[in-house]
Amino acid sequence: MDRADIVHENFRSRVAAGDLPAGSAPAGPLLGDPALAVSLFRAGCLTRALDRTSRAMQRAGQGFYTIGSSGHEGMAAVAAALRPTDMAFLHYRDAAFQIARADQVSDLQGGQTMLWDMLLSFAASSEDPISGGRHKVLGSRALMIPPQTSTIASHLPKAVGAAYSIGAARRQRPEHALLPEDAMVMCSFGDASLNHSTAQGAINTAGWTAYQGIPLPLLFVCEDNGIGISTKTPKGWVAANLSARPGLEYFPCDGLDLYETFRVATEAAAFVRNRRKPAVLHIRTIRLYGHAGADVPTTYLSREEVEAEEAQDPLLHAVRLLGQAGAMQPAQALAVYDETLARVARVADAAVTRPRLQTAQDVMASIIPPRRTNRPTNGPSAEAREKAFGPDLKAMDDPQPMSRIINWALTDLMLAHPEIVMMGEDVGRKGGVYGVTQKLTARFGAHRMIDTLLDEQSILGLAIGMAQNGFVPMPEIQFLAYLHNAEDQLRGEAATLPFFSNGQFTNPMVLRIAGLGYQKGFGGHFHNDNSLAVIRDIPGVILAVPSNGADAAMMLRECVRLARDEQRVVVFLEPIALYPMRDLHADKDGAWMTRYPAPDRVIAFGEVGVTGTGTDLAIVTYGNGHYLTQAALPQIAAAGVQARVIDLRWLSPLPAESLRAAVQGCKRVLIVDECRRTGGPAEGLMALFAEAGIKAARVVSEDSFIATGPAYAATMPSVASIVAGAISASPPPRGEGMGVGGTVQS
Repeated sequence: MDRADIVHENFRSRVAAGDLPAGSAPAGPLLGDPALAVSLFRAGCLTRALDRTSRAMQRAGQGFYTIGSSGHEGMAAVAAALRPTDMAFLHYRDAAFQIARADQVSDLQGGQTMLWDMLLSFAASSEDPISGGRHKVLGSRALMIPPQTSTIASHLPKAVGAAYSIGAARRQRPEHALLPEDAMVMCSFGDASLNHSTAQGAINTAGWTAYQGIPLPLLFVCEDNGIGISTKTPKGWVAANLSARPGLEYFPCDGLDLYETFRVATEAAAFVRNRRKPAVLHIRTIRLYGHAGADVPTTYLSREEVEAEEAQDPLLHAVRLLGQAGAMQPAQALAVYDETLARVARVADAAVTRPRLQTAQDVMASIIPPRRTNRPTNGPSAEAREKAFGPDLKAMDDPQPMSRIINWALTDLMLAHPEIVMMGEDVGRKGGVYGVTQKLTARFGAHRMIDTLLDEQSILGLAIGMAQNGFVPMPEIQFLAYLHNAEDQLRGEAATLPFFSNGQFTNPMVLRIAGLGYQKGFGGHFHNDNSLAVIRDIPGVILAVPSNGADAAMMLRECVRLARDEQRVVVFLEPIALYPMRDLHADKDGAWMTRYPAPDRVIAFGEVGVTGTGTDLAIVTYGNGHYLTQAALPQIAAAGVQARVIDLRWLSPLPAESLRAAVQGCKRVLIVDECRRTGGPAEGLMALFAEAGIKAARVVSEDSFIATGPAYAATMPSVASIVAGAISASPPPRGEGMGVGGTVQS
């Protein structure tokens, strides 16, 4: 027999018989508000009915995913202790929280509207108001609940960021800020998720921040049901883990007791809101029915253990408490329960008839968020620039290396857009490992140049959370290899937010990363990483790679526009080896330096760079490959091959239209890709040209990590290999047409 049916029958029979579990008498402020107490019980009944109905829908082929909230009904009391304007990042078992919060917002008509909305989500209907039928998620724009898909701790870093943004917005309120000045942020998660490195990092970051006296109004809520799928949490572990954290106040409560939970949650919320410090609410819950879907708890727990949990049903405790408080008698409570089940079943019959997504275009419609209107800006004034740049203004007339030009571009952008905030390890006082952000703290202050702790997940989480409150973050990951410590913050959080909210929530940003290879005498694979696959694999994320200083400045301006106006997540990858590059063909020729372009000049998204007019060969490349190709051109020309060079600039999505136009009239294409043979941009380029009927070959890096020392460049393209590749790919005799396919050179 389904455990859900057993729990249902037990509830009905025990309430009817007055067989209610023992517990403390009701106490606390909820005693003075019987109507609220009854509404919290109703939210619990609706939670239970939705869980039963979703299971039935799945059995009937009308529902597609079930993960229930039964046993966690006490979260309704937590919702009642907060304001509906407090952003809430929810654990996937928090239906009761969302239902109770809907009761706080009058124009949503309480649970009635939320019932319909949730059933549309269960049915994967395109009319589901949060995800548009893309996933069964909790979430609501009106309730300030961003949707989560798999909340195994991955949402905690951005909750820290959102809480930090509230204090930051008091200094400089962004145009598109969502949260009131006195708001707080709530973030809930399970006891098993507490052990995830992401959770530990976020909790540590919150304490680290508060320890320094920095405002961080954040309430962590650990819902402790004692088990993660089939693995039990050691008794006392959560309390031992959370009760003595520096910078974090600890509030324990019993989630089976609505009155106690409301009292303690109210105290915790008051502490966070008034003190502007983080706290953790450790709430005891139970898990009914197993983990999710067809999971059967008796396959890994004894029947006695399962039945002991079911005997502590929170709804049974609620019936006892309401009766003792004089708010509702058991017979009335049973009638509410039965009426709720019947109502949900009726509404579900209608929800499963509503339309669903049908086409790829329908599914993908929200990957790219909607554009937004910003206040116009004419850029920084002459006076502001003179004050910020000082003597650097005169140096702008002379050719400069890339690192200095990026610094000036960042300065102009931060002058023009006060909502831009940078964050990362060493970006502030030190000015970055390579000095790219030098002087920016002196120019804009530590509140806009945030030196973070050493944790890439927290850096990206800070950016994601601040972006949700109207800032335009520009986080920095110190080296490309370090991104892999936190890549799910891009893949699972930043990129999916507009997708699973149907564009209602966004987190635009420009992520700066120093990366790629060719650093001499430094690094090895931790500081030289030539793999971009993890970035190019994420739907909706834009990847830009400049090859010289002037392009870097103009592309960076476009990246900020894409974030501000089009709400995009953009990765701006800066080739480390080109930061200081001055010469191209000979020592001290200065041929790779450029002058700083005027602040109004940009390179548009998807615009490639073309040098030369040769028709024998088009060499498509980017970053260090572009530099090496330009260095190889004299030898290529001496071999009788007339080439043009196309600087790709935008690596994801590939600028297919611009590329096809750029290679028009060329007999062959050679791709020079400094990334690895497997998973590098060349794979996508080869496919693009093959589909267009253009013969292409490639010079790529080996599938290898990068060594330190004299062999630092041995696995990557060189001037010699590019020359050899160009000669090998030279056109056939005049009159032979272009074919499809190509050869591969390493």
